[in-house]
Amino acid sequence: MKRPTIADIAREAGVSKGAVSYALNDRPGVSEATRARILAIAERLGFRASAAARALAGAPAYVVGLALRRPAGTLGVEPFFMELISGLEAELATRSYALLLQMVPENDADAEFEVYRQWWVEGRVDGVLLCDLHADDPRVPAIERIGVPAVAIGPPSAGGGLATLWSDDAVAAATAVEYLTGLGHRRLARVAGLPGLARTAARTRAFAELGLTEEMTVFTDYSGEAGARATRGLLDGDARPTAIVYDNDIMAIAGLSVARERGLDVPAELSIVGWDDSPMCGLVHPPLTALARDIYTYGAHAARLLLAVIAGERVGARLDEPARLLVRGSTAPPSR
Repeated sequence: MKRPTIADIAREAGVSKGAVSYALNDRPGVSEATRARILAIAERLGFRASAAARALAGAPAYVVGLALRRPAGTLGVEPFFMELISGLEAELATRSYALLLQMVPENDADAEFEVYRQWWVEGRVDGVLLCDLHADDPRVPAIERIGVPAVAIGPPSAGGGLATLWSDDAVAAATAVEYLTGLGHRRLARVAGLPGLARTAARTRAFAELGLTEEMTVFTDYSGEAGARATRGLLDGDARPTAIVYDNDIMAIAGLSVARERGLDVPAELSIVGWDDSPMCGLVHPPLTALARDIYTYGAHAARLLLAVIAGERVGARLDEPARLLVRGSTAPPSR
């Protein structure tokens, strides 16, 4: 079916294309009666202005953008991003906004920024979200320079002058360590995420202040494979830990598999704590103790914050709820 055009509307209404443009964009230049007739014809023909035409006219795109600098396969196995995107979509839909998602090369920050710049220059988005903040993240000043409304999801210390949404991981780290030491564990280890990420650094500082040194921390790329390798290294070392905290659920589940591979009983010989508490934590045996966050609501809060920035509101750093510990079958006092 041929897409209706301004020329089709003009021909049927008996007016110029300029008059149709004035009417559709609610600009002066036509009488109210003519405007009403043109709008009625446009509705009957099913006319919708193209995104490019709306951008040239300065109209809102009703779209926000999210570029993720990760392998495309990450979305299939990383529950955090799927829940975050679900929350974003749900909140944006209430305001008739859409989410534009694009994956970019994992190690190319310039490519990610170029995506944001092109979206903004072409009028394809009204605002953007930044994930996976790094300390001294070059994207932050670049985004500030081009002036696109933005919200950074991460610690305010890495967000520069952008609005930020964050959760205090130091509180969550203290909750996990206090719980495990309360059970009697003294040899704790951590399988961490990417060391360059601001949230990883914040967790590392928090664990260090609680007595967990970097010697008992192994940094990874958040994948199950890396989590398994890190677990094998910790279990094969001279001072085998009695409890391991993982920076996400995928790695915690991989660690549980490695413990079984080594013939260790979980939790009698090794306690395991995950982070984020996706539904998978309750499906494995034993079910995983985890630091639980409502990632869906976190995404909704990020969308709400970005819409406020787009509307011109003054927005600073917003602190979301810290993760809470859900105790399940993967933790117990260490065997004597």
